[in-house]
Amino acid sequence: MTHLCRAARIPRAAASRATAPPALETPRRHPENFPGASAPILNTFPGAMPTVLVILPEGFEEIEAVTPIDLLRRAGVEVTVAALAGGTLVAGRNGITLRADTTLADTLRAAAAKPAATPRASFSDTDTATTAAAFDLLLLPGGPGVKHLRADPRVAALVRAQAAAGRRLAAICAAPAVLNDAGLLAGRRHTAHFSVAAELPARLPGERVVIDGKIITSRGAGAALDFGLALVAELVSPEKSREIRASICA
Repeated sequence: MTHLCRAARIPRAAASRATAPPALETPRRHPENFPGASAPILNTFPGAMPTVLVILPEGFEEIEAVTPIDLLRRAGVEVTVAALAGGTLVAGRNGITLRADTTLADTLRAAAAKPAATPRASFSDTDTATTAAAFDLLLLPGGPGVKHLRADPRVAALVRAQAAAGRRLAAICAAPAVLNDAGLLAGRRHTAHFSVAAELPARLPGERVVIDGKIITSRGAGAALDFGLALVAELVSPEKSREIRASICA
């Protein structure tokens, strides 16, 4: 990703694109064919493009953030990138600085100003619950910055609220530990990076991407492309995922 420069904003997908090349024959390990995959969101809400919230902490793994963001925006998904800390410039583990669209604090404040789409009586943090109701998917990248995600009570409350609202959660590398902290991985199939193997003894290390209901996990940066394509298949359609796969020669 040498085209990314310091403080570069991740470009949003254009409103229209040229017709992609014909889809290649579906390989055996296409992420949209993984066991546990659920129906794409657009089958439930026709005509409305899904929304995604990505939380970026300092020290995030660049590949695991940029790759799924890029693929989702290619698919026309509305992706909001929120910095965990106070400013919008966030440095990744390898010194690549990205400019987030907003901060998590501003995202929570904006969501609190809107009527809640789902009941939230069981949550003390109404801002967080409202935010969960506002996004179809919450995406957590991995890297050393996962420690900041785990230490922030807003993230824990948001993860629980997202699950309670029946909406999707995605985590890659060490970030599934955040879901585990919230009690969401018990009894569920999942994978993660070997660095959190002691905390996640039931992880499936041989799987690049695992989908169990509304929870999508991936094992690390090397699987980021599969992870992003799986998210497109879940949120938009398997056909769109295949189309993008073919267009980028994956």
